[in-house]
Amino acid sequence: MTARFALVDVFHDGPFTGNPLAVVSGADLDTATMQAMTRWFNLSETAFLLPPTDPAADYRVRIFTLAHELPFAGHPTLGACHAWLSLGGRPRQPGHIVQECGTGLVPIRQDRDRLAFAAPKLLREGPVDEATMREVLAVLRIAPEQIVEARWADNGPGWVGVMLASADAVLAVAPVRRHEGRIDIGLVGAHPPGGEIAWEIRTLFSDGAGALVEDPVTGSFNAAVAGWLRETGRAAGPYVAAQGTTLGRRGRIFVDYDGADWIGGRTLTVAEGTLAQGPGAAGA
Repeated sequence: MTARFALVDVFHDGPFTGNPLAVVSGADLDTATMQAMTRWFNLSETAFLLPPTDPAADYRVRIFTLAHELPFAGHPTLGACHAWLSLGGRPRQPGHIVQECGTGLVPIRQDRDRLAFAAPKLLREGPVDEATMREVLAVLRIAPEQIVEARWADNGPGWVGVMLASADAVLAVAPVRRHEGRIDIGLVGAHPPGGEIAWEIRTLFSDGAGALVEDPVTGSFNAAVAGWLRETGRAAGPYVAAQGTTLGRRGRIFVDYDGADWIGGRTLTVAEGTLAQGPGAAGA
């Protein structure tokens, strides 16, 4: 196996402040090897660039978490696009890129120093069932009356969206450290009006080994939140969300309602190189 890799800082507000992503390109790897490499990189996700199978796409990406493959995820979408462009990729239409992934085709646009993807449709939406809500409350260690609204916000990873009364309430949540079984929870709360940051976001997910992990910045959940806020009248124009605050990060997500819910952020390559020869070359 001969492959290249890049470590990309996605949704950053200065180097080493966003969510790191490993992007692997230039090798034909089987699924088991992709999963093993993802666990070795030990980041929340790793993206694998591949030739497109859809003639309308510029490239194809497969996205893996530490536990499983995802049909779509936000920060791997922007990071994979950044890496593809850095490798000399040229979209059919300047400034407009089309990514192929498990959910289909995802439009991406370039806007000065940022990339933005059009939020995909939800795979599951609506009220959360009682059993799931009991599980969510136990994981977050909060009371039911602290929740303003909860809904399914699943556009790939399986998010349960939980809105609290304020950004401070979101930042104050102290979840359990371990949880058996798969769960993906996203928190959202409003900052006081008039400031640079409108909403505070946190996301928590199980890693397949019983640990509960907090993600530094999560494009997929921010995409679901953008539609949620628009549909309920809580947001009507562009806004900036913050994520990663409790982890010492400065993730910044730029949301724009311009014919679609566009989820944007800055991307930066912080390291790149070649992976050593190894096993695992095969079709997947």
